[in-house]
Amino acid sequence: MEIFGYPLPMVMSQLALGLVNGSFYAMLSLGLAVIFGLLNVINFSHGAMYMMGAFVAWMGMTYLGLSYWAMLLLAPIVVGALGILIEKTMLRWLYKLDHLYGLLLTFGITLLVEGVFRSFYGVSGQPFETPELLTGATDLGFMMLPNYRLWVVAASLLVCLSTWFVIEKTKLGAYLRAGTENPKLVEAFGVNVPLMVTLTYGFGVALAGFAGVLAAPIIQVSPLMGSNLIIVVFAVVVIGGMGSILGSIVTGLALGVIEGLTRVFYPEFSSTVVFLVMVIVLLLRPAGLFGKEK
Repeated sequence: MEIFGYPLPMVMSQLALGLVNGSFYAMLSLGLAVIFGLLNVINFSHGAMYMMGAFVAWMGMTYLGLSYWAMLLLAPIVVGALGILIEKTMLRWLYKLDHLYGLLLTFGITLLVEGVFRSFYGVSGQPFETPELLTGATDLGFMMLPNYRLWVVAASLLVCLSTWFVIEKTKLGAYLRAGTENPKLVEAFGVNVPLMVTLTYGFGVALAGFAGVLAAPIIQVSPLMGSNLIIVVFAVVVIGGMGSILGSIVTGLALGVIEGLTRVFYPEFSSTVVFLVMVIVLLLRPAGLFGKEK
């Protein structure tokens, strides 16, 4: 069976691989959306935090002999702790200023973090072994999909949907949203808004660290792995709607699939199709697909 002259197994295999890439887009854009939606900060250092998550996991396994599963928990905590330090010492003073100041600060942090890791490890990349439990592949009928990639999709969806549920459907999420709109009113109810803001930023960058650990066995761990991805992730956030949690998840997964299918029908266009979609969406709906029109 063929689709537009292409064998069905080829189309379906690219669809599956696109879903894997879309899982990374969804998780990274989710962290960006949480930070922007709740703190109004354009966090350009998100790619560097993603890279740090992969490197912290690699160092824990290489130097300390810890397992992949231990680092899957510890690396996001380490990255989140660094995010909390950045928020308390630098970002906190920029909340009342124009978004451009936060963007410039986080861009500078990106250059600093990437420079430090480049000086120690170069740019060639470090190999990262797939955990033994997730080796092998599953026969989907049209392709053999590595078990680790299935795990990436499942873990990403679980984390993304859990985050959406907490922010949109729980009392904690209501406090977070209310704290960004009217912090003084929320403080009157006994809520420590500055602490809540700090933990929110830490959680947002911890999501990037978690995505980095998931990506490490698929791509080589390199200081440039975040900068190669962050522009696409920003495009995903813009298409979904700045600050929209659900928009980031749905758009990330959808664009990963679109990118995968483009590799079948028009491979030369696969690296730019996301930006074409962004231009079209901005022309038709400037607030994004799930964003709120002002």
